[in-house]
Amino acid sequence: MCVRVLVRWVFKELYSKGLVYRGFKVMPYSTACCTPLSNFEMSQNYKDVVDPAIIVSFPLHSRPHVSLLAWTTTPWTLPSNLALCLHPLLIYVHAKEVSSGREYILMESRLESVFKKTTDFEILDKLSGMDLKGESYEPLFSYFEGSFPGAFKVLVDDYVTEDSGTGIVHMAPYFGQDDYRICLREGVIKKDQEMVCPIDSKGHFVEPVKDFLGVYVKDADKGICSELKKRGRLVHQGTIKHSYPFCWRSDTPLIYRAIPSWFIRVEPLVDRLLKNNAQTYWVPDFVKEKRFANWLKDARDWAVSRNRYWGTPLPLWVSEDGEEVVCVGSKEELASLSGKPSLSDLHREFVDDVTIPSKREGQPPLRRVPEVFDCWFESGSMPYAQVHYPFENKDMFESCFPADFIAEGIDQTRGWFYTLLVISTALFDKPPFQNLVVNGLVLAADGQKMSKRKKNYPDPLEVVNKHGADALRLYLINSPVVKAENLRFQETGVKDLIKDVFLPWYNAYRFFVQNVLRLETEERIRLTFDPDLADLASLPKEEWNVMDRWVLSSVQSLVGWFHGEMAKYRLYTVIPRLVKFIDQLTNWYVRLNRRRIKGENGRTESERALEVLFVVLETLNRLMAPFTPFITETFFQNLKRLRKGGAEEGSIHFLMLPKPK
Repeated sequence: MCVRVLVRWVFKELYSKGLVYRGFKVMPYSTACCTPLSNFEMSQNYKDVVDPAIIVSFPLHSRPHVSLLAWTTTPWTLPSNLALCLHPLLIYVHAKEVSSGREYILMESRLESVFKKTTDFEILDKLSGMDLKGESYEPLFSYFEGSFPGAFKVLVDDYVTEDSGTGIVHMAPYFGQDDYRICLREGVIKKDQEMVCPIDSKGHFVEPVKDFLGVYVKDADKGICSELKKRGRLVHQGTIKHSYPFCWRSDTPLIYRAIPSWFIRVEPLVDRLLKNNAQTYWVPDFVKEKRFANWLKDARDWAVSRNRYWGTPLPLWVSEDGEEVVCVGSKEELASLSGKPSLSDLHREFVDDVTIPSKREGQPPLRRVPEVFDCWFESGSMPYAQVHYPFENKDMFESCFPADFIAEGIDQTRGWFYTLLVISTALFDKPPFQNLVVNGLVLAADGQKMSKRKKNYPDPLEVVNKHGADALRLYLINSPVVKAENLRFQETGVKDLIKDVFLPWYNAYRFFVQNVLRLETEERIRLTFDPDLADLASLPKEEWNVMDRWVLSSVQSLVGWFHGEMAKYRLYTVIPRLVKFIDQLTNWYVRLNRRRIKGENGRTESERALEVLFVVLETLNRLMAPFTPFITETFFQNLKRLRKGGAEEGSIHFLMLPKPK
């Protein structure tokens, strides 16, 4: 309940700053979830698909024997066509097809999209897009004839490109962002008129598209192509493989459609977003400087409302004529405005029945809008909701904000990272965090996303039970994932880590323990070791064993380097260095000092070597503890009994990291 209250407070603050408005926008839309998606949600699930690619003819009214050729990969939008768009400056040709005698107009650089050979056509004239502006043409369908006085004409805009299609774009203004922008600018449609959006919430055609009534838009492509062929308007029919957005929730294809929605004004915040982003530290930094910064530069207003039942209700009460809008920021404010007792439950089934009296005499009461919040708005409000700010813990929040550190997957670049920054910037004009580690994605061995349906990954609990949690942890931390790169998970990689790292490390520890027990048994003594090596430090340098000096120098260099890299959150450099040191310890120091440690050079040399090995093992153990917590705890519980003066700490995880000496 705390989260819902705080989300309302955040929204009310943004509303009070003039950053909330009700708009009408062409947006990505999920026909499975019956709701629009934000642009960053759309970007989360692209797939390569095969779609129809057709070329359709549009005869000119001024010259009925000449047709404009438009290319589209969404035949289902053709019943809603209201205009054609050409580039104003690029060259178009009036060409005659030799075999049929038909005359077409298309972009000169796109002749190969229609004609296979230069001998298949004859160029009759050349002209620019501006020369054709305002020409009217014969509509494909009669559904909207007479409804739009400025429709079915040629428009121009420089968004038309010459790298695909015919250089002529068919425009259905309520099913495309550029279509809507251009048709609105040219007066084909108006903001206050009824939408030409003949589909229902689930993507099925409705009136007046009577020929395909009740058919799902994607399923209608084949029927529309057949109808156009009958009418002689289908010039070419093929397919195209391209990247297409899918709903991240339902895994169904998205469409673009015009939706009335509630928006947060993000575009006026872009400069402040970039400034606050510059104050943060990211690992790796290329995600911040390139991927995230580029996304911020092109940030659009954020559609925060969703047409669902489950979710946090938008705290907006609106009059029937839309003239009165009240944004409610708390339960107490709602009780005061409605005159009803404060609600303990703010779900829709309780709050939807609450009305607020109109301030205008004789007008019906204000009712809550039916939409709920985009869940990403709640995620972005997390820093405030988790401590119930500003209703409680104000001093604690203000002393801890921005957060020192957060971490998430690279897929959150346009998700959580973005919404955190937008809301924090809008509320406080500061970043929500200081340091951020971006993780890559763990994929299945075949490079695909892990899927419960496909069962293309091993059971994590089985991996843990078979190889141990520490091995799995170290495998992931010592992988491309910590560099924001993807990892193809291989169970053999976990197994290899045990063989190459854990067993040699454990064998070094076991060899140490065996020789401590041997010496204690042979000499009937109780061994303890000084972690500061006070006795050894008093010896002249020439009496030190050179391997002891080398390994102690190496471990202290490692400690200093460890602190520097960890302060910079560079796990991808820390773990390989620790693993390399384990190799140096086992394959060089232990191997070359095996006889000395076993006592073949006398008791004194054995004790000195064991004390050095104790210090190295204990230091390494403390450095590895954050990454391999279980094996290091096991080592610690045994090693602490050998520490001179004992160890008061009950666990290695109660100890601070060692500092370089």
